[in-house]
Amino acid sequence: MSANQWNQQARKVLKGAQQSNVFFNTQAFTEVKFPIKIPLEYANLVDVNNPNDPLLRQVIPQVSNDKSDYSLSPLRDEDNSPVDGLIHKYPNRVLLIASQVCAIHCQYCFRQNFDYTQHDALSNWPEIERYISERQEINEVILSGGDPLSLSDDKLEKLIKNIENFQYVRSLRIHSRSIVVMPSRMTTKLVEILAKTRLKVVLVTHINHANEISDEFSKNIANIVNATLLNQSVLLKGVNDDLNSLKALSLKLFDVGILPYYLHMLDKVEGAQNYFVSDDKAVQLHQQLQSQLSGYLVPKLVRDSGLSSKTWLL
Repeated sequence: MSANQWNQQARKVLKGAQQSNVFFNTQAFTEVKFPIKIPLEYANLVDVNNPNDPLLRQVIPQVSNDKSDYSLSPLRDEDNSPVDGLIHKYPNRVLLIASQVCAIHCQYCFRQNFDYTQHDALSNWPEIERYISERQEINEVILSGGDPLSLSDDKLEKLIKNIENFQYVRSLRIHSRSIVVMPSRMTTKLVEILAKTRLKVVLVTHINHANEISDEFSKNIANIVNATLLNQSVLLKGVNDDLNSLKALSLKLFDVGILPYYLHMLDKVEGAQNYFVSDDKAVQLHQQLQSQLSGYLVPKLVRDSGLSSKTWLL
């Protein structure tokens, strides 16, 4: 896949309620604070005859009057940002805001209200470089966003080379939903960049339902070498909060060479109330999943509580 093909696909996006309602033959979309953005590569996987399609539900704004226990910034990332463009919550690793852009706007996104104005890793690199150079206990750098793979290949390569200069940094973790909802993002050059870095690469996809794993994604992800492939999901009401969906997801992930890593409880961001799944139901589902799958196919059930590590529910 060439960069030109990816750039062409990146322009094929549904934006706003009107375009989305027409495409999906529904009236479910309304204009909300978090703008509607759906790439056609993802939209074409939706069953337009099913108003409860699990992929569709993730991008339809959910309206709820119950705002108790929900906030604009549930993880308070801003409180853990000593340098613009960098988040440091865990002793041995830092997260860089590589890009403010994501290929898709999922309506449960916990960073949908994050102020990206000053948080850009490349433009703040001198300060980030100074911060990391003074802390040699940091052995892993995580690229997030937005979505780090919304960067061009050239910018991504530049960022990775900057990170390689820290000899005590051993691993590079890249979190991406873009390569799932827009498989054309897996360009030939991206594959080459990941293959040649000295860093141990961990590529964490964000896939919530087996239907998101398209033939195109399956073909392209097979080209990624020199990387450990993991997946994180969010447990979402009406999307994957049943045994069959979770089981099918784990099996299909394994089919394409990805291991289930985390099953996250919902981060309570305003606007995501209708996606909530209770702890009791989550634990019950996870126990059922353990009884039907090999251990390596069962993701850890976790909650991000803003502590020094994620909280396991089991």
